[in-house]
Amino acid sequence: MPQAALAKTTPSSRRPTNVSLGREHLEAARELGINISQACERGLVETIAEVRASQWTEANREALDSYNAYVEAHGLPLEKQRLF
Repeated sequence: MPQAALAKTTPSSRRPTNVSLGREHLEAARELGINISQACERGLVETIAEVRASQWTEANREALDSYNAYVEAHGLPLEKQRLF
């Protein structure tokens, strides 16, 4: 996970929020000394990245499919120059 995404958050830019967590997970996190706020934020940052990547893929689906069809029909551009 990109640490830069978490590092940009300053104490003055943080907002309190309520989060509902499963009792078992919460107890395990406390027993292990896990900072629950940091763990939740890390999970949120990862989820945001996954959703944005999925949305980008969907928004560009037509271009990706078109390029894949071209490669299937004609091969990779510059394939003759590949060294592997």
